[in-house]
Amino acid sequence: MSEPGKLDAISSDLLKRAVADRFNGEEMILVPVLSVVLALAIGAIVMLATGVGFGSIGQSYLALFTGSVGSVNAISETLTAAAPLTLAGLGIALGFRAGLFNIGAEGQLILGGIAAVAVGFALTDTPAWIHLPLALLAGALAGAAWAAIAGWLKAATGAHEVITTIMLNLIALRLVDYLLRNPPIQKPGRADPISQSVLPSAELPRLLTWIDPNLRVHAGILLVLAAVAIVYWLLFRTTKGFEFRAAGANPDAARYAGMRSGLIIVLVMATAGALAGLAGANQVLGVLGRASPGFSGGAGFDAIAVALLGRSHPVGVLLAGLLFGALQAGGREMQVAAGVSIDLISIIQALVIVFMAAPTLVRATIPWVFTKQVGR
Repeated sequence: MSEPGKLDAISSDLLKRAVADRFNGEEMILVPVLSVVLALAIGAIVMLATGVGFGSIGQSYLALFTGSVGSVNAISETLTAAAPLTLAGLGIALGFRAGLFNIGAEGQLILGGIAAVAVGFALTDTPAWIHLPLALLAGALAGAAWAAIAGWLKAATGAHEVITTIMLNLIALRLVDYLLRNPPIQKPGRADPISQSVLPSAELPRLLTWIDPNLRVHAGILLVLAAVAIVYWLLFRTTKGFEFRAAGANPDAARYAGMRSGLIIVLVMATAGALAGLAGANQVLGVLGRASPGFSGGAGFDAIAVALLGRSHPVGVLLAGLLFGALQAGGREMQVAAGVSIDLISIIQALVIVFMAAPTLVRATIPWVFTKQVGR
């Protein structure tokens, strides 16, 4: 088998594991919950192996809980962290549904963010009800255009999307570095790579300032809920969504049925990129107020895990995004309150994905919890 053929076979196998045909309570709630429990148990063993005492382990996990859902501020931080992960995860999940392994959410996210920033500071004296939607639209369009390049390359030349999206990530990263060091993006009077600040009229409003002005959760979480509903509607209630899913399930049958596979590929990639671009706009308009190197925080790469964990179902992706947001918010509290390295959270996240990628292992470890045993 040729190298491209091997890559297609590997991608096809991964995509089958990443997609759930319908919402299944055991597969999309019970397995993830047990995966987290098992990951926390192994995380405790890792801490013991590195010399952390039982008391500190208990304190660290208590800090993980309180830092993620233990207060209004903790919930605010969890939702703030979950928003970009869920938006980008929805885009990746949409690609999975159509049989496309989009690794380019990081590049699409940062270009969406820089486009939103540019519109956010350039349109002066513009009412917020016009300025904010235009900034969000700019982020979505930038992400869509960047992802559509990979879609067009696959449709026109057969270039595998895994390779092209990885390369486009690197190009986007360096392009943003260049833009941040040059006018008009760079902030006047600064020599370091940092953009001009977004005007107040383009900022996503914070939702809970009436409780505490320091609570950071913003209207981007409403955008996330709308995106989940729209993607669900698109996939399961529209003809175009059926075509997306049919192309992912059996490309040959879809072509035989008269579906235009090339157009579907470009449309899916553009839609996925738009969602990732919105994730970038969410960060710069709702949290940061400007762009700087690394402003994405790797959310585009973490979103791949979110899509896998959510089995590419919009509701599952939302739950997975909330879980990863909770781990991020709680991880900061673990580091401060218990003195545990933030790297432990990365270990726990990786373990969660390992167990989610092998649900049979979870079922074999705790068989009595499940109503039936399902083989591979």
